[in-house]
Amino acid sequence: MSSRLPYSTRKATAELVEACPDLARTIALVGPCKLSLRTESSTFESLMRAIVFQSVSTAVATQVHERVVRAISRKGQVDWERTLRTPDTRLRNAGLSWAKVAAIKDLARKTKEGIVPAISECAAFTDQELIERISSVRGIGKWTVEMLLIFRLGRPDVLPSDDLAIRKGFMLTTDLDRMPSPREVDAFGERWRPYRSVASWYLWRRLDV
Repeated sequence: MSSRLPYSTRKATAELVEACPDLARTIALVGPCKLSLRTESSTFESLMRAIVFQSVSTAVATQVHERVVRAISRKGQVDWERTLRTPDTRLRNAGLSWAKVAAIKDLARKTKEGIVPAISECAAFTDQELIERISSVRGIGKWTVEMLLIFRLGRPDVLPSDDLAIRKGFMLTTDLDRMPSPREVDAFGERWRPYRSVASWYLWRRLDV
């Protein structure tokens, strides 16, 4: 399920084309930006899904996620309270590894403690503040929070430079003959502000054309 972003991707794309000839070529290859916003009801639900999808194929993760939701939800609603009451073995039997069980339980605890803010509270925090707070959850790193920022919170200026696909897309976009470092991507990406999230979407899609 998805919805509209809180900013105009058309305006963002036009500014990126003007600011960067290299990215303009990728934009011409890929076409209009189709970046959209996911609509999970809570930060907890969005991050729980991200944990489930870590390091497994989309097909497998989708099946496991459906079973986990059935295990911890009531009438389709997923929340940290029911998750804390759910036995670890029930989550394990839904197809999660023990490490992911521990991560989801820690996410539920830190949501209860207020370390992981509600969706409605996230506006009070900068991107970096959210990365630092949420990365304290077991099994969640900078990349996972960046995905939350881009695809759930609709933050316009996020560049996940550690992402391998981003680096590959950057290599193709700039005609490099080697894999760039995250630092090189960050430095070059300064010209994409304040729409680095849209630039990132195009780098991901560059691998498909």
